[in-house]
Amino acid sequence: MKNHLKKIISAMLILSLSALALTGCGKETSATGSASATSTPAAGASSEKPITIAIVQPMSHSSLDQIRQTIISELKASGRNIKIETGNANGDTSALTTILSNYQAEGVDLVVPIATSTAQSAKAVFEGTSTPIVFAAVSDPVAAGLTGDDCSSITGVSNSIPAAEIVKLISHFQPDYKKIGFVYTSSETNSVSTITAAKAYCDENKIAYEEATISNVSELQTAVESLINKGVDALYTGNDNTIASAMSTYTDVAYATGIPVYCGADSMVADGGFATVGVNYVQLGKQVAAMILKVLDGTAPADLPYETLSNYAQYVNLQAAGKLNLKLTDDMLKGYDVLVEADGTSHFGK
Repeated sequence: MKNHLKKIISAMLILSLSALALTGCGKETSATGSASATSTPAAGASSEKPITIAIVQPMSHSSLDQIRQTIISELKASGRNIKIETGNANGDTSALTTILSNYQAEGVDLVVPIATSTAQSAKAVFEGTSTPIVFAAVSDPVAAGLTGDDCSSITGVSNSIPAAEIVKLISHFQPDYKKIGFVYTSSETNSVSTITAAKAYCDENKIAYEEATISNVSELQTAVESLINKGVDALYTGNDNTIASAMSTYTDVAYATGIPVYCGADSMVADGGFATVGVNYVQLGKQVAAMILKVLDGTAPADLPYETLSNYAQYVNLQAAGKLNLKLTDDMLKGYDVLVEADGTSHFGK
């Protein structure tokens, strides 16, 4: 009888320890950056092991957050049994490798790196594996080394903006402008490629411009002031994550002297920029999610050439126009959606 009781007690202890072990599953932490896990099975989904997708971004700001949120929303709506894990380097580029390496060791089924630096890190970390990589918001995939024979597991959606559209945007609202000021982060391949193309267009068309680069947010105010002192009539920044995270600093300096700030994304206009013909990040997120679902259905990334945006956003910020004392006619506003009303009401994300 005593032996029988011992066996029962031992069995109960084993079960208790097993239950405790299971309660720790599904929680993701990272020594650098931050990460979280979200299960998104559809109602009535099977109990089969979910597909694990890791979405990683270099920092938080409106554009990148909107891409992530849209991808998650689209994947949830797909009805798939998917577990989504999210990682954020919080502005520390060196943390990207650590976050991605953790996901590689974990054995995630697919990786979604947002922005060029993240995509390049993902390529390096997952090199030699068969894990599909579907990038989001890479301005120049070729220059970033994300195409070619060594990228058979990589595809995604580019957020490149035609250089001619940038200049047309400025001349549309300021037909008498004389000189453009380009502000960008020297370490961001995506931003450099956009401005390089814009400068080439200006050279070909004899359009005057000045440029200023920064390496971090603390240099932004000085960079903008230097361009204003050089007599620019308009400022332009493309898909630049560092500057997008500090739009208030950018616009405060520029608007104090009446210089409009044109941007490469609707989110940057929502955060204070004046106008954009650029990236609609909801549209981009939807295209990325559609590519992910194709990969999950069995299409190899090598058979899915990277895509560009199917259409561009045209937005204007009337509150910014008021600060700049710009008189916008009905003809000027034709074809542009008002993203921020004169009273500050925002339609971003609605």
